[in-house]
Amino acid sequence: MREASQQSKELLRTLADITSKIVEWIINLAPFGILGLVYTTISGKGFEALKSYGMLLLLLLGSMALVALVVNPLIVFIMLRKNPYPLVWRCLKVSGVTAFFTRSSAANIPVNIKLCRDLGLNPETYSVSIPLGSTINMAGAAVTINTLTLAAANTLGIQVDFGTALVLSIVAAISACGASGVAGGSLLLIPVACSLFGIPNDLAMQVVSVGFVIGVIQDSCETALNSSTDVLFTAVAEMSTWPKEKRY
Repeated sequence: MREASQQSKELLRTLADITSKIVEWIINLAPFGILGLVYTTISGKGFEALKSYGMLLLLLLGSMALVALVVNPLIVFIMLRKNPYPLVWRCLKVSGVTAFFTRSSAANIPVNIKLCRDLGLNPETYSVSIPLGSTINMAGAAVTINTLTLAAANTLGIQVDFGTALVLSIVAAISACGASGVAGGSLLLIPVACSLFGIPNDLAMQVVSVGFVIGVIQDSCETALNSSTDVLFTAVAEMSTWPKEKRY
């Protein structure tokens, strides 16, 4: 491309802008698609289907709560050797609540940067980790991919042993790296995860449609977990080098 003419570069830039605009239009139409999925589900299976969706949503939210309130605090305790919950609660309160309503890690970057500043962190660290984390954080996305895929396998009567589940978790975590920067990105990776169990793409896309139905709450909680974890891990990485009496 260095040898390309200025006209060629402008053409490619224009094509990129057009593609981005088309993707933006499609994303803006997503609510209509979700409404159609809900209507089709209720008209075809009745309100009883919503009960199953509700149970799946509770499973997802419970898994995310486990990560936010048990796994993350355990990591903080191992690194800092102090009660982790004051820092965990502060990150959830300031960053998580805001991200829940904005449903965008990118839009929550200013909130996270201000929180890092209030925590007394080094700007050279959080000015890199926070924007980077808003794109590649995989905490909530990996939970969504794993849970929905295992739910699909269970529904189809596929036996999943511990080793396979572990491989799924690793694949989901790696695949989710970058999915957090795309609206509904975690759901679009479900067919990849389902392929590990030989689940056909048409059935995998039905799982994706289920994810879109419950996505209003699921995506909000996923974003809250992602964004609050960005600040939490940034703080822990730096605070672990501070004197013990100075840590939060």
